[in-house]
Amino acid sequence: MLFSHLPNIIKGRLNLNSDIVVSGISTDTRIISGSSNEVFVALKGKRDGHDYAKTAWDKGVRNFILEKELALPNSNILLVNNCLDALQKIGEYHRKHFDIPIIGITGSNGKTTVKEWLSTILAKKFYVVKSPKSYNSQIGVPLSLLEIENMHDIGVFEAGISQKGEMRNLARMISPTFGIFTNIGQAHSHGFSSTREKLQEKLQLFASAGKVLFRKDTQYFELIEEELGNKKISWSLQGNADYNVEWEDETIRVGKLNFNVEFQSKTHLENLTHSIIAALEMGLNQQQIQRGIDLIEIVPMRLELKKGINGSYILDDSYNNDEVGLKVALDYLESHKQNENRTLILSDILQSGKPDDELYQDIAKMLREKKINRLIGVGPLISAANANFPDNSLFFKNTDNLLENLPAFQDEMIVVKGARDFELEKVVKRLEQTSHGTVLEVNFESLQHNLSQYQVRLKPETKLMVMVKANAYGSGILEVANFLQHQRVDMLGVAYVDEAIQLRKNGINIPIMIMNPHTESFEQFERYDLQAEVFSLAHLDRLLKDTKHHPKIHLKIDTGMHRLGFSYETINELIEKLEMNPNVKVEGIFTHFSSADSSIQDDFTIKQAQVFEEVYERLTNALGYQPIKHACNSAGIVRWPQYHFDMVRLGIGLHGFDPTNKLQLRQSSQLKSIVSQIQEVKAGEAVGYGRNGKVERASKIAIIPIGYEDGYLRIFGNGNAKMSINKSLCPTIGNICMDMTMLDVTDANVKEGDEVIVFGSEPSIEDLAKWAGTIPYEILTNVSNRVKRIFISE
Repeated sequence: MLFSHLPNIIKGRLNLNSDIVVSGISTDTRIISGSSNEVFVALKGKRDGHDYAKTAWDKGVRNFILEKELALPNSNILLVNNCLDALQKIGEYHRKHFDIPIIGITGSNGKTTVKEWLSTILAKKFYVVKSPKSYNSQIGVPLSLLEIENMHDIGVFEAGISQKGEMRNLARMISPTFGIFTNIGQAHSHGFSSTREKLQEKLQLFASAGKVLFRKDTQYFELIEEELGNKKISWSLQGNADYNVEWEDETIRVGKLNFNVEFQSKTHLENLTHSIIAALEMGLNQQQIQRGIDLIEIVPMRLELKKGINGSYILDDSYNNDEVGLKVALDYLESHKQNENRTLILSDILQSGKPDDELYQDIAKMLREKKINRLIGVGPLISAANANFPDNSLFFKNTDNLLENLPAFQDEMIVVKGARDFELEKVVKRLEQTSHGTVLEVNFESLQHNLSQYQVRLKPETKLMVMVKANAYGSGILEVANFLQHQRVDMLGVAYVDEAIQLRKNGINIPIMIMNPHTESFEQFERYDLQAEVFSLAHLDRLLKDTKHHPKIHLKIDTGMHRLGFSYETINELIEKLEMNPNVKVEGIFTHFSSADSSIQDDFTIKQAQVFEEVYERLTNALGYQPIKHACNSAGIVRWPQYHFDMVRLGIGLHGFDPTNKLQLRQSSQLKSIVSQIQEVKAGEAVGYGRNGKVERASKIAIIPIGYEDGYLRIFGNGNAKMSINKSLCPTIGNICMDMTMLDVTDANVKEGDEVIVFGSEPSIEDLAKWAGTIPYEILTNVSNRVKRIFISE
C-alpha cells in the first residue's frame, strides 16, 4: 500500500512529503532496518515510542505514525489518536485482503507448539504463513498478519491474552475461519475473576470461525460446548466425540487412521492430536500428515545463545527455517553486542512459496540491512543463488560437506538457521565451547518479565540501576548486561573495576558504577567512562591526590548498616573536602537499607531514610547542585515507594527472588545435567568416599557429572538433597565429589543419558537453600564458571 492510503484505513492527519510504497512496519528502533520504505509506529508502553522517533529518523526512516507532532524533517507523518489502534487496524486491513483459510489458536498452554507442529504438517500440501515464534500479543498479532503474501495458501496464527478485554481486538484482526482451543489452565489467571471468565474471553477469538476444535474429555467441556454452539468439533480419549482418539505404543489413532509418533509425553501427544485433526479438517490425507509428523522433533521452540569456540557466540535456531523466522533471529542479534562480526550459517529455505531468485534476493537484502559480515550457505538452492551474496560468502552442498571443510571462526556472533532436513545441530555441536554435561539455562523472557515487574512500580522519571556483580548473580555478566542494555536500563552496578572493563570491551556503553573500587584503579575510570563509589575520607583522599584523573563518583552514606560508607560523624569533614575540591564531580549520593524486606524492622528503615535525607540535603547545599539520590534495593522498590528518590537499584529480584513475596516473579535459571552411568549395588555395599553411602537393599545408583567444583555443595551429600529425573525426586547418596554426585534411583524410572534437574521448578533454588541452611543468593552465585551457560529466548 502507499503511505498516502493510510488515512483511508486509520483516521488521522496526513503530512505527506514524498509518497512511498510501505514495505515494512517497525515499533522498535533497536531492530529497525532504516529502509526508506519502512514505517515507524511510536507505541506507548513502558517507554514512549515518541522518545525514540528521532533515533529512527537518524537511522534513515522517513515515515512515521505518531500521536503528537515532532520535528522530523523531510518525512511522511500520519498523526493519529492512538498508535496501537492504528497498528492493529493496518494488520486487520491487510488480513482482509486475503481470501485464504486462517487458523486461529488460543488456550492457556501449547499455542506455540501446536502452531509450529501444525504448520510443519500443513506444509506437505500448502504454502503456509504463520506467527513468528510466539508473536501472539496486541502488538505481535498485527505484525504477524502483515507477513501474509499472495503466494500463501493458508495461515496459522496464535493469540494470547493476559486480562479481560484483550481478545476482542485480536479476534477482529485475525478473523479466523477455523479455530483450535488448546486447553484452559492457570497461566495468566491473575487477570480474570474466574476460570469461566477467562475461558469466555479466550473463546471470543472464534467469533468468525466456521469450526472450532477442542478436547472434550476436560473439566470445562460443557462450558466450551455452550459457548461454541454448533461450530464445535471435539475429540476425546473416552469416546462420544466427533473424533475418537487412542494413544498407545507410540501411535496416535484417530478414528481408523494410525499415525506413528516418537514420543510419549501426554502434553506432546495432546498438542500433536490437535495438529493431526486440524490437518484432516484442512483436507490433508493420512500419508501427507505422517510425512509432516516425521519432520517433528521434540526440540526447543526457542532461540539459544551459547558460548562457542575462539571467543565466539552461537545463536542456535538450527531446527527451523523460514524467511520470517530468519528476520526474528537476526533482529535478536541487536540485543547482543559482545562481538560485532556476524556470520550466518543458513540452509536452503524450503517451501517458501516464492521463486528461488526472488527469495534469495530478498534474503540478500535482509543480510545487508542486518549487517551480516559473512554468509555460509548449505544446500543446492542457496548455492545456486550465490551471485546474490557478497564475495566472501561460502557455499556447501550439504551439512556433511560443511563439517568436512569447516572454516575458521574467531570472536564473532554465529547465527545458525536451518530446515530440519539439514541437521545443522551437528554444526552447532562442533562450534560449541567444550564442556561437561552440566548446563545452566538462563531464560531471557523470565528476566524480562521480572524486570517489568519492578519497572511498573517506578515513576517515569525514576532511573533504574541493575546490579550485575558476581557474574550477574551467577547467570553470566556479559550476556545479562547486553540484555539489560537492550532493555534500556539506565545504569549497571558491579563490584570491581575489572568487571566494568570487561563490559566496556564487550559492547556495553551505558553508565557503570563500581561498588568497591580499589584506590589504585582510579586512573582506569576516566579511560573507560566509569563511576566510582567513594565510601570513606581515606578513599576520597586517595582520589584527590591524583590530580590527573577526576572520575565521576557516588558518595556512599552509612545510615546504620555499618558495612561501607561515610558515617554521620564524618559528614562535616566530607563537606569541607568537597568544597575545597570543586573539580570533583559527584554524580550520586546513596545509602543501603539493611532490612527493607523485614516489616519488623520498618522503624529502623524509616530512621535510615531520615538520616540519609538529612545528609543528602547538607551535601547538596554545599555542592550547589543535586546529584542522583538513590537508596532502594529489590525489596525497597516494592515496600518503600516513598524512598525511590531519583534512582533505585535492582539486584536479586531480576533473577526471580522476591524477599517481599508480593510479586509474581519467574525463576530465571535452571541447572541441568545428565545421567553418565548407572551402577547396580548389592545390599550391604557402600557408595563414594569414606563409604558413607551404605545401602540396605539392592540399589541402582546414578552418577551425575556435577560436584563441589561446579558449585554443588558438599553439604548436599548423604541424602541431604535431591535431584529430579523424569519427574522423580532422587536423593543423593554418599559424599559429594569434586566432579560427580551419586543419586539413589532405585525407585525411579531412569536410564543412562536421561536429563537431570539439579534446580529449576523442582527442586527449586529455594529448596536447595533450605537444605543447605543458606540463602538463594549463595546457591545461584556458587554455580562455577566451568558450567556452560545457555541463554534462551522463547
